[in-house]
Amino acid sequence: MGDWSGKRVLVLGAARQGMALARWLTRHGARVTLSDARPEHELIPARESLADLPVRWAAGGHSLELLNDCDLLCLSGGVPLNLPIVAEAVRRGTPLSNDTQIFMEVAPCKTIGITGSAGKSTTTALVGEMARRACADHGPWTLDAISYGPSSVVYVGGNLGDPLINYADDMKPDDLAVLEISSFQLEQITASPDVAAVLNVTPNHLDRHGNMQAYTAAKARILDFQARDDAAILGRDDPGAWGLRAKVKGSLSAFSLMPLEKDLTGAYLDKQDLKLRDHSGEQPLMSRDQVRLRGDHNLSNVLAAFAIGQAAGLAVAGMLKAAQDFRGVPNRLELIRELHGVRWYNDSIATAPERSMADIRAFDEPLVLLLGGRDKDLPWADLAALVRERVDHVVLFGEAAEKIAAAIGEPQPGARPYSIARAESLKDAVCKAADVAQSGDVVLLAPGGTSYDAFKDFEERGEQFRQWVQDLS
Repeated sequence: MGDWSGKRVLVLGAARQGMALARWLTRHGARVTLSDARPEHELIPARESLADLPVRWAAGGHSLELLNDCDLLCLSGGVPLNLPIVAEAVRRGTPLSNDTQIFMEVAPCKTIGITGSAGKSTTTALVGEMARRACADHGPWTLDAISYGPSSVVYVGGNLGDPLINYADDMKPDDLAVLEISSFQLEQITASPDVAAVLNVTPNHLDRHGNMQAYTAAKARILDFQARDDAAILGRDDPGAWGLRAKVKGSLSAFSLMPLEKDLTGAYLDKQDLKLRDHSGEQPLMSRDQVRLRGDHNLSNVLAAFAIGQAAGLAVAGMLKAAQDFRGVPNRLELIRELHGVRWYNDSIATAPERSMADIRAFDEPLVLLLGGRDKDLPWADLAALVRERVDHVVLFGEAAEKIAAAIGEPQPGARPYSIARAESLKDAVCKAADVAQSGDVVLLAPGGTSYDAFKDFEERGEQFRQWVQDLS
């Protein structure tokens, strides 16, 4: 839609994405109604932040009558497609969109989009740092005849951090946008980024999508609307991601913890060395020991970032410097502190059992594992088996505690886990973990469930965990 003047837009959800979109649309002349299921008193801060704009508000639910004056329905990321108002909009033929879709339609610059069941925030942040180093320290460089250099601005956001629609009006053709894109955002889009990466597709968000087929289809939409001159990067080690290669319309690159097939370009691990291959040959990058992030899953994220940066034309020198300095993202296997010889790690973003398993495998030390939160209708059996093999003590919290306990089973004499404790809350779980942990142990928050049973989001859960750990003495 080129002209928003007078267009009647209904936005569902007054969280980060909905608020950003409502602000942008209103400033471009749209008549915006912002609807949220929360009651009026819970929306006071949100309404105050948009008080300077003529936004109409609807609180306490999503009345179907709101569609009577609606040219476009926009959904925030957390709003499910099975809401009655969404189904009615589809029945009426009212178009659907979201902030990511509209951003990619109006952005004047090249876009890099990254999705996956795990690792997308870390990879997105690292690609952003690589691009910034390439522009500032090692430019100029070109991508499709556009020159990039010190005057270029690299914007990083989307599902990570700020929605980039906040900055669309300030962007120039020689800037670069790096977006993390979730399956929730991808469900509705009919636009793809110039450089699109699918890191992995493993069971996640089945409470939203219903089954793996629908979830995989949502992830694949990042590729569906690319053109022949676009680039795609897929995880070679992950069957879900690699299974999408037939959908690639432009160039294909890969990343792997093993050497790539000779006909593939991208990044891979060769013994202890990270390497990068293009059509002219291969070059060494850095030693595995130089990667500051723990775990094979994070090593895979670093390789993915190199492959994405290569596809985007980033200077290798800038990518290398960024990768060598990169220490990760908060709430992603974040070392909080060491106290009495015990190291405390925060991976609040681990909202699926498979992500928790990757965290466990990142450590050789004795583990005290905090599991819980809200279940996403995902299988716990594989995680339970790994816990029995690798974890010394488990502390359970939140709605999913009973389900996880049933999957692990009762502790057996002399076998891991040596104890399973039930906590009334995450704060109580921190105290119980502190009681059982000994010098040389690692206490790991890798919940496997979402935060919505007790917190606004995984970030709030991680921030509270960080504070409670800092309060220990």
